[in-house]
Amino acid sequence: MTRSFFLAAGFAALGTVAAQAADLPVRPYTKAPVLAPTYDWSGFYLGVNVGLGLGRDLSNITNTTALQSSTAYLGPIGAIGGAQAGYNWQTGDWVFGLETDIQGSAMRDDGFCGRFCRVGYFRFDQKLDWFGTTRARVGLATGPVLSYVTGGVAYGGVQTDAAFFDFAPGTFSMKGTRTGWTVGSGVEASLGGAWTAKIEYLYVDLGTQSANFTAGGFNYAVSSEIREHIFRAGLNYRLGANSSYAAAPVAYWSGFYVGANVGGATARNQTRFADTAAAPIFSETYNLMPDGYVGGLQAGYNWQSAAWVLGIEADFQGSTQRDNKSCMLACFLPPAGPQQLNVDQRMNWFGTVRGRVGYSVGQTLFYGTGGLAYGNIKNNVTELAGPPFSVSFDHTKTGWTAGAGIETPFEFLGMFGKGWTTKTEYLYVDLGRVTDNFTNVGINQEISSRVTEHIFRGGINYHFNTDVVTK
Repeated sequence: MTRSFFLAAGFAALGTVAAQAADLPVRPYTKAPVLAPTYDWSGFYLGVNVGLGLGRDLSNITNTTALQSSTAYLGPIGAIGGAQAGYNWQTGDWVFGLETDIQGSAMRDDGFCGRFCRVGYFRFDQKLDWFGTTRARVGLATGPVLSYVTGGVAYGGVQTDAAFFDFAPGTFSMKGTRTGWTVGSGVEASLGGAWTAKIEYLYVDLGTQSANFTAGGFNYAVSSEIREHIFRAGLNYRLGANSSYAAAPVAYWSGFYVGANVGGATARNQTRFADTAAAPIFSETYNLMPDGYVGGLQAGYNWQSAAWVLGIEADFQGSTQRDNKSCMLACFLPPAGPQQLNVDQRMNWFGTVRGRVGYSVGQTLFYGTGGLAYGNIKNNVTELAGPPFSVSFDHTKTGWTAGAGIETPFEFLGMFGKGWTTKTEYLYVDLGRVTDNFTNVGINQEISSRVTEHIFRGGINYHFNTDVVTK
């Protein structure tokens, strides 16, 4: 919870100053005089949004009769979409608001399948059918760009099913409407007239589902933390928007730039653990979900034609992402003694080389991006089945990435001037599959993970062509 709060606050720290130079004059494409724009965010607005939801729900199932337990993350993932409504009050550059939204969700994970030795197999199926939030917003506006932090109440419909087969057949379901809290940040910018667009991240905590039940003559205790990462873009229509606003001329984005960024990342690495015999004794599937902070440097070049901007950008990131929570293959509870599989998976660094295609609305650049990705994955596998056993593997993988973002001119407390911009962006990274083979207690075994990352970050850039921003 603490990490997620400061992560969202960190995005906002970059994003909150995202618009500071939005009123700065830039080199226009016309020789007409540039009027100083004024923009009023006050009033009601309605809108729609679409995006992606990813759960990172640490779940445990314990056979309290046989003293066995398995722990891993459920990772419900899927498209989300919905509608929002709100009201803003503006005083000076500060904007205070209330917003409520309701979302439909296709988030689901039915891939967690494990084995209790000598007892049987189990499978989890978890889904979030809908959710909503009611939040306060506090933002800093300069002209047509608003950067904000947000937080409040969250609620949603969660269902977790468990099925048991082989030696202990039976089913169980936990479902209902849950309440909790949410925190996040975003950037919203004018598209002209009464329309605005936003990119936003929310962390949603809906508490912990837990229950006890009996199946196949065995007693079980099940628990699942409901923790969701929401990445979405939205479109708002501002009722009674200020019609006297004079839009800024299109900014000039051409040229080289360098910069730095910081943010957070969560992986959803679907993993299979099995022996490699012709007739396998065991096979389990679950998620490894390394989560942590990221930060690094980027450099790029833009070409511009009218309001269209084409570019290329490369970045290199350090990462603290780690997941060492999983405990599979019948993790016995005392006094039965230990028997477990634990994979400590880390992402230590990664990078991308991407094209960018954008459209500049005044001084705000909305862009999509995609290209090559690469990164380092480390697995430390520990088993306590017979003599203690541990082995490590190191992989450097290549794959692809795609995402979107918003970039605007930037000035903060007089410390930055012409040539500076800031951006907020989401990236999806797919590095393919990593597979490790090893032998323990005379059994040939294999761990195989599909490595995918979801990244939300903010950054600042310095453009060597300082006409991008002319103070």
